[in-house]
Amino acid sequence: MSAPSKDVSFIYRLSRATAGWFFNTFYDYSTSGHYHVPLNESSILAANHVSFYDPPVISLHLQRQLNYFARDTLFKGLLGKLISSLETIPVTRDTADIKSLKAIFKVLKNNGAIVIFPEGTRSSDGKLAASKPGAGMIACKSKATVIPTRIFGTFEIWGRHKKLPSLGGPIHISFGPPMTVSEFDPGQDHPERYSEASKRIMNEIAKLKAPEPIIV
Repeated sequence: MSAPSKDVSFIYRLSRATAGWFFNTFYDYSTSGHYHVPLNESSILAANHVSFYDPPVISLHLQRQLNYFARDTLFKGLLGKLISSLETIPVTRDTADIKSLKAIFKVLKNNGAIVIFPEGTRSSDGKLAASKPGAGMIACKSKATVIPTRIFGTFEIWGRHKKLPSLGGPIHISFGPPMTVSEFDPGQDHPERYSEASKRIMNEIAKLKAPEPIIV
């Protein structure tokens, strides 16, 4: 593996190390394909979304800092200070949040990496849901490399049907081969350009599988 990105902040390293201890202690945590994630170029990790655990488990074996989104209502008190220190981008849900979009494109313009959930919200049954056009819009406009990412196991541990997470069980993160602009962007003349881009990204996520020993 190449050397870690030099831009990873101390607080991010500390948070990742703490999360790594937790998930490696209490769960059978593993990843595959993390070498597909570029260390120092504009990247979008597009993942399925099934649990509150999804954001932290994506990052544990990656040697670069990832930027996440969070509802703007969470940026209060100690939690707000913590997620702000991790350079989390606040988002106002169900609105055309221009400020958040500017922050996203600034990160990508500076060769940063963001995590996007194309489905827009957590799955109610653990299965892949239809994608929304937002992820396709961000990918097409930024022209960033997209890394299809699939999360296995977190729904069974802490899905929407559970108030609290259970301890124990397998968690696996599968990172797929990078998608270039030509692979996800149908072009400006396509009548449903952004929706089609999101669908193409979701199709690649759907192709990713967990290793055979991992049963979810």
